[in-house]
Amino acid sequence: MSGRAGDPDGLERLWTPYRLAYVQGEDRPEGGYERPAGCPFCLAPALPEAQSLVVARGELVFALLNLYPYNPGHLMVCPYRHVADYTDLTEEETVEVAAFTRTAMRVMRSVSSPHGFNLGMNQGAVAGAGIAAHLHQHIVPRWGGDANFMPVIGLTKVLPQLLADTRELLTKAWPAG
Repeated sequence: MSGRAGDPDGLERLWTPYRLAYVQGEDRPEGGYERPAGCPFCLAPALPEAQSLVVARGELVFALLNLYPYNPGHLMVCPYRHVADYTDLTEEETVEVAAFTRTAMRVMRSVSSPHGFNLGMNQGAVAGAGIAAHLHQHIVPRWGGDANFMPVIGLTKVLPQLLADTRELLTKAWPAG
């Protein structure tokens, strides 16, 4: 490589233009996510099943796939109630969030054998919450070698499974409530 403008650099390109809307916030509803009218977690349970990405429904919480997953099977558990802070959950909501998180881990282990999990809640925008106004627990399955140079260098995550296929796999394996 000569380093002149226009000379090939030897790198392959994987284009993911669909993520630009997320990065730039273009797909945010008018007024943002803070109000239930624009909150995707408030809207998701009422959408048609395949469009909502909801995997399972409980009495107080539900599990849905992340539209912008870190890994295949990246789920979130959300209360139906529009509440931002973990300390504002009722005792019953707290118990059901925990139970759904455990079930999600068991289901993912049965269908895709991850080597581990990242679990967490980002409380507030400053802590990394993309939708800070509606609490959600992340359950991210992890495999050895799933983190490579693509996200670091290419700002791209390579996902080997379509969301609809992931949803179908997890929904079928989720125990009846």
